[in-house]
Amino acid sequence: MSLLDKKDDEIFKLAEPIWDNLVKSSNMKDYGSFTKDFSSQMLYGANEVELGKQWASNKLLTNLSEDREFLGCLRRNGFITVLLKQKSANISGDFLGRLVLGVEDEQIKVFGATIF
Repeated sequence: MSLLDKKDDEIFKLAEPIWDNLVKSSNMKDYGSFTKDFSSQMLYGANEVELGKQWASNKLLTNLSEDREFLGCLRRNGFITVLLKQKSANISGDFLGRLVLGVEDEQIKVFGATIF
């Protein structure tokens, strides 16, 4: 079964440890752990200096809560976008998390990750 054929709950189970690692490693500003599941395309654009600048200038990115809720999946062009409602440990309100998953070298990899 291909990644695109999986049901949302199956995708959530695959995405959960990846997202949890992104939250934990972002809070710790741990570049190596943060990028461990990135596709080669994502690694190319996410260098350590740029991520360091983002961590330094955006308090949300280093104060994410483990409190999150999966909202749904979008399937398009060979990728699955997982949408999450994310909380912050220090900033009130809800934030939208976006995790784009795809397959590279027969492994599930991150092709995009953002939080708004």
